[in-house]
Amino acid sequence: MRANPPLPETTPLIFTDGTAVYDELATTYRRHTTGYFILAPSGAGKTHFVNAQATRDWIDGDTLWMTTGAHPAGEWWLKPLPEIQEIERRSDVITLQAKRLGFWIIGTDCYSILPDAVVVPDWETHQRYILARENGNYDGGATSAQLEGVQRSRRYIASFAGKGVPLFTSVEAAAAHLARKNTAIAQ
Repeated sequence: MRANPPLPETTPLIFTDGTAVYDELATTYRRHTTGYFILAPSGAGKTHFVNAQATRDWIDGDTLWMTTGAHPAGEWWLKPLPEIQEIERRSDVITLQAKRLGFWIIGTDCYSILPDAVVVPDWETHQRYILARENGNYDGGATSAQLEGVQRSRRYIASFAGKGVPLFTSVEAAAAHLARKNTAIAQ
């Protein structure tokens, strides 16, 4: 799959027909009867889970958002909060559209949509994941120097449980729950 290059932050955006982009994503990732979105903090194991799939059911949100241009080039997550929120609102639009088309997405970006499940690993495990990624094949995301921000993200994500969203401590458990739910819906 060919991703569009990320746009500079100052590029003015428009809405356009995204059929070709979503059709191209469908050549790599399965579409399902019902689309889902799992929200998890940076370093929770999302990319590892997506890359280890035997069947390409789940799309890494970063792939979806970069392919569609919702994410700009560069380390936008280190920008001032109003800029981060603008980018997350764009990501919400794309996430909702992808769900309508039957895609399953797992990612960190969410401004105001209600995810279908949330993941917050126990703190010791989460720190170990971040450190392992940082000391191994670092591919971006939070580092051990940014644990205060990770804690804020964890609290925000966990708050969705108070809105009736199922809370899990692992990506695998959340994905399995939604796969079972999808099977029940399809029957």
